[in-house]
Amino acid sequence: MPLALTDLCRHPIVQAPMAGGPSGPELAAAVGEAGGLGHLAAGYKSVDAMREEIRELRGRTTAAFGVNLFMPQPSAGGAADAVAAYRDRLAPEAARLGVEFGDPDGSTDDAYEAKVDALLQERVPVVSFTFGCPSRAVLDALAEAGTRTVVTVTSPAEARAAQWSGADAVCVQGFEAGGHRGTHTDDPAEDGTGSPLGLLSLVAQVRETVQLPIIAAGGLMRGAQIAAVLAAGADMGQLGTAFLLCPESGASATHQQALTNPAYTRTAMTRAFSGRPARGLANRFLTEHSDHAPAAYPAVHYLTSPLRKAAAKAGDADGLHLWAGQGFRQIRKLPAGQLVRTLAGELAAAREALAGRAPQPAAGLPGAPFSARDTAHRP
Repeated sequence: MPLALTDLCRHPIVQAPMAGGPSGPELAAAVGEAGGLGHLAAGYKSVDAMREEIRELRGRTTAAFGVNLFMPQPSAGGAADAVAAYRDRLAPEAARLGVEFGDPDGSTDDAYEAKVDALLQERVPVVSFTFGCPSRAVLDALAEAGTRTVVTVTSPAEARAAQWSGADAVCVQGFEAGGHRGTHTDDPAEDGTGSPLGLLSLVAQVRETVQLPIIAAGGLMRGAQIAAVLAAGADMGQLGTAFLLCPESGASATHQQALTNPAYTRTAMTRAFSGRPARGLANRFLTEHSDHAPAAYPAVHYLTSPLRKAAAKAGDADGLHLWAGQGFRQIRKLPAGQLVRTLAGELAAAREALAGRAPQPAAGLPGAPFSARDTAHRP
């Protein structure tokens, strides 16, 4: 039986797997060495590139780590006309940057099966999944290899599906989170309705729905916020935006500079860059094109990829996807190890303060913390 997630690291602090560059071996190693749980992001990478990063990370540290996979997505064939119309709308953007559009008919499975096979061979400590829930066969195979599995969820119903499929834990993603929403289905009817739940409410509801360990993600930037989600029923807190300014981060210089640029005052959800809802700084591209972007992931992602790469290279923050959570204004420019230690200190202080104020349980009433929910949960 593999170790529980909380036994893999000294602190209940998880570095989010941010696809597209930020979450590489250097960042994951620094987080792991400081006592957190680092993550590699395999999304948009080839199988060979994923293996190379795993081996580089293992050369940097013996600390446990996770690897995140994207679940296969349905074909956007029915949205071809909408994608073509969006391409026409973005033609001035491509002309301004001097690039051609990408091919919207790229792979919809992100080499999922091949990556699962490679991870079974690599026997990594943790594998997490985004944009859906794997089959029981995949989760059981990873369990046999000694790997803990985590499924990203955005609702109690998704958490229930993850439990019945045999996941070892769920990453509960609140509406505050930066980057893509990890929903299991992409329903445009929910865009702008306000129906997605904030993190504290979602953690509490999932805690009452399943008996799986919970990693809470969404807007966390301080140790006191981690303490709050732990008090609400989570076992660990996951932070992404908080690590973007670390020197070990692979985020582009343009992205990093925008995070502290006073011109960007808020975040917003958008489909403009990828065709799937994602939270980022509200820049010109997001503002001008969000209302016209079709629900067609990953077709729109492939279509706009050359534009985004050219904008990053040119230092054009208004033409780039600037993924960030709602707490981005609290970002700190610290080495990743120092940030983990700072968060751990803030968490300890917050827990001590809470313990000092908390009423003691009456004699004869249960007062022990719920600490055994990582056992015997697989159906």
